[in-house]
Amino acid sequence: MPKINSLKEKWDELVSKLTNQFADGDELNMDGIIYLIGVQELGQGHITFKKDEKVNLMHIAICKLLEPYGYYEFDFFDDDGWPHYKTLTELPNLKPGEQTVLMKEAIINYFEALKYIE
Repeated sequence: MPKINSLKEKWDELVSKLTNQFADGDELNMDGIIYLIGVQELGQGHITFKKDEKVNLMHIAICKLLEPYGYYEFDFFDDDGWPHYKTLTELPNLKPGEQTVLMKEAIINYFEALKYIE
């Protein structure tokens, strides 16, 4: 299989692979992928989450994704097993397109580190 180089190609491959594995026909969007990362990072398996827990899962994912960039650092697990992060550096004010590129890059790096994609 040829090496995929561009961000767009890697993103398309990742979305396709995750959609085939986790979605029932509808293509996953970035929020859906961030949610999946949050569930993965929580590590409590397939359970039903309340609305506020889903928001917290997405927060966990964003912290985990931006940790390598120096924005967050893992702090501790609470009594319920939920990870908590502390802010190291405030996120810069990014234009929506720049924010999307940063998150796509961070998500791709996350799944490459897990060897889910190459």
